[in-house]
Amino acid sequence: MNALTYVHEAIKRHIGEGAVCIDATAGRGYDTAFLCEIAGKSGSVTAFDVQSEAIESTRALLSERGLSARLILSSHEHMEEYAEGESVDLIVFNLGYLPRGDHSVYTRFDSTKKAIEAGLGLLKSGGLMCVSIYYGGDSGYEEKEALLPWLKQLDDSRYQVLATFFYNWKKDPPIPVLIYKL
Repeated sequence: MNALTYVHEAIKRHIGEGAVCIDATAGRGYDTAFLCEIAGKSGSVTAFDVQSEAIESTRALLSERGLSARLILSSHEHMEEYAEGESVDLIVFNLGYLPRGDHSVYTRFDSTKKAIEAGLGLLKSGGLMCVSIYYGGDSGYEEKEALLPWLKQLDDSRYQVLATFFYNWKKDPPIPVLIYKL
């Protein structure tokens, strides 16, 4: 079991054909493709990234697999401009930097917080948000240290927040966080 498997299993249990999904951090496109496959032709996926390299990588992967999604070259903090309130079944975040990309460009707490707040407003009742916190090396510690206490204070009458720690892993294992909208 690793963070990716853990999150993908939660997603598969939560959504299916016809789901409306947002990939808040498209990256290399693997989660976008995964969501497209699960949501199927009757569902929809919108993916965001601030780097054109990520959008092009995602576009190429989707094309190779015969899938389609709406790709937006913009920060995830603007996602509410692209979906109606309480219309989304699932939102996925992979925080950190673009794999095999420029490590000086990475997610930061201020924009991530705005994006999560926007996303919580977009989620349907019963919707799921998956936030995988990748940190370590040269980035991500500040975001992790600000994000975890902030997530802890989310209203427990509206959201259930589950943070999973790979407690005995060495170095800086990712932290998958599942947020269910009640």
